[in-house]
Amino acid sequence: MTGSHRVVVDTGSDRAPWRQVRDQIVHLIATGELPVGSTLPSIRQLARDLGLAPGTVARAYRDLETTGVLETARSKGTRVASSPEAAPTTEPLTAAAHEFAERARDIGADLNTALAAVEDAFRASEPRHEQEP
Repeated sequence: MTGSHRVVVDTGSDRAPWRQVRDQIVHLIATGELPVGSTLPSIRQLARDLGLAPGTVARAYRDLETTGVLETARSKGTRVASSPEAAPTTEPLTAAAHEFAERARDIGADLNTALAAVEDAFRASEPRHEQEP
């Protein structure tokens, strides 16, 4: 990625800035604009270019490293390791749980509140069996 001119963060969006960065990097890789082996800017450089805190960019990079899309080595920096389609897929329930946890954190929910919301939603979605008179 030559500079961060391809990544733009919309501060008015309801989507967290780290998620916007992550999703745009995935898009650039998926479309071939960032081929496997491409070097990304350092966390500090991209954060500076986008006017974000380094921790915000670090979270996006870390998420992409976890899924195998990026890899970071001290001597080589952060590089594209694989295309998003080639990255290992996670089990659907685990993926949904990760998405829920991210959204819950984004709105400021703590673990107990998030778990209670899941329990309530799970119970509400259970099929109701009508009792016979």
